[in-house]
Amino acid sequence: MRKLVVVFVLAACFAASVAHAVVPTVEKPITVLRALDKITGRVEELEVPIGSPYKFGTLAITVRACRVTLPEETPEAAAFLEIGEFKSSASATQIFRGWMFASSPALSAMEHPVYDIWVTGCKGNDQPAAPAMPPATPPAPAPIAK
Repeated sequence: MRKLVVVFVLAACFAASVAHAVVPTVEKPITVLRALDKITGRVEELEVPIGSPYKFGTLAITVRACRVTLPEETPEAAAFLEIGEFKSSASATQIFRGWMFASSPALSAMEHPVYDIWVTGCKGNDQPAAPAMPPATPPAPAPIAK
């Protein structure tokens, strides 16, 4: 019986990994964030270019990637953020590092007593994003011209 359970668990794990679909995305150069200062009630829409640190209150926000799905796919925007906080010391203390998703802000939220930051979208010129995985089958060779 125990062997059967182990086989079933392994089969379920394999099926889940095979069923994972890679959704094509497009890299955008500007991330649109919404920022809330809970003390003052100030809400701002921030446009942060990839790779350029942006200061909001005591936070330093750096976007490493911003991707959106193609128009024919389910709409989604996701950004990889690194957020640090400046306190009394000269260097920032990292408080968040990871992906945030526009459609599910609570999935990967920054927890902070004073500030909330969430992704609302990406914009700018289209650039094909690096593929998450190589294609399952190699492309067919081109026919030989005679």
